Amino acid sequence: MKICIYEDEKTVDFFPITMTRATFEIRSGKTLLLEKILDFLGNPKDVCLYVRDYLVPVVKLRYPNYKVNELNALRGDDVLFVNGRWLYMGEKLDVGKDEVLFNEENNIVMFKLGKENVERIVTGNFLENLKNIVNDLGKDTVKTTVYNWPWEPVLINKEVLEFDFKRLGKRGIYGKVYGDIEIVGEKEDLYIAPGAKVYPNVVIDTSEGPVMIDEGAKVYPFVFIEGPSSIGKKTYIMTGAKVREAFTAGPVCRVGGEVEESIMHGYSNKYHDGFLGHAYVGEWVNLGALTTNSDLKNDYSEVEVYINGRRVKTGSLKVGSLIGDHTKTSIGTLFNTGTVVGVMCNVLSTDLSPKYIPSFTWYYAGRFSIGSGLRRMLRTAERAMARRDKVLTDAERELFKYLYEMTREERETYIKRYSKK
Repeated sequence: MKICIYEDEKTVDFFPITMTRATFEIRSGKTLLLEKILDFLGNPKDVCLYVRDYLVPVVKLRYPNYKVNELNALRGDDVLFVNGRWLYMGEKLDVGKDEVLFNEENNIVMFKLGKENVERIVTGNFLENLKNIVNDLGKDTVKTTVYNWPWEPVLINKEVLEFDFKRLGKRGIYGKVYGDIEIVGEKEDLYIAPGAKVYPNVVIDTSEGPVMIDEGAKVYPFVFIEGPSSIGKKTYIMTGAKVREAFTAGPVCRVGGEVEESIMHGYSNKYHDGFLGHAYVGEWVNLGALTTNSDLKNDYSEVEVYINGRRVKTGSLKVGSLIGDHTKTSIGTLFNTGTVVGVMCNVLSTDLSPKYIPSFTWYYAGRFSIGSGLRRMLRTAERAMARRDKVLTDAERELFKYLYEMTREERETYIKRYSKK
């Protein structure tokens, strides 16, 4: 049987996080959704990934061993199609031939087509074919999670981190621990990987959940880490930081100040003091000193978030910021509750931010502008990536050019609207 992991039309509701990555590349808990799905499937080698056309070149670079949008390769065998928004949490799921599994919110989890039916979905428009063919399949409902909105991975990060700790099965202290560290809770719920360094006068609290510290990570003195939390490869937790529960830092992040129930996807900096709570931060983001987000309204009412030009009720009292890749903030930036910040923004203001900042804009003193333009933004991205020994590839450069044009009308609308205030 062949495997296809796909993203559907709902992916646009995860912007700006999924403007630069596939839905199955969302980080949830310690790992990406894709990694969990592959674990459920037994880590097969022959996998087809289906993504938006403009993402194909960058996804091919990230996953050179998988087929990307090569649907013709699925012919001649039964195929299991798995929704890239699915969060695998250890469920025992089974789907029969020419059958579809839905979750209780009527989201497709996965479906299996016999080889006779595969032709119907791989010829022509995949997503249009998907809508048509699902109606002809047998149906079953299962209890499992399929993400609908970008704040959802943050809200259940505690449970997912605990699952990942059990799933990965790594525990024990193998890295360098210098001097005295205080472990509150069970030592068995701590993993310090080989090559990690933990300096003296660090407190790690596993009483409410496990703590994972990956290879090459550094935890500097006078740090408090509360589980469940995951510190990614070559991520540094800076002196005096307070890492509270349900925090995930992907690889090569810098984390200072206070963080709580948030996900930093990878290669992003929050080096200095300031608070980050209930937030999802993309890659190559730099949060200037004292940058702080609100994650709770003063009247304790439900947080609403702008998604695709409309306000969406989150069902939660706590939602922080959603920040797209390569965005930068100046010192003292203050993000409103549930603020969405697009890709490659530059926020240069200490006034309370608007709830939505379009991609590729500069926000300063209550005004939007195009700033220095795309060419200079790309040069900034090159410099930032070079600091971590990474190169902005031609595929990534073309991706940002495409996104710049894709978001042009929205950006110009905001610039014009705020110029009148």
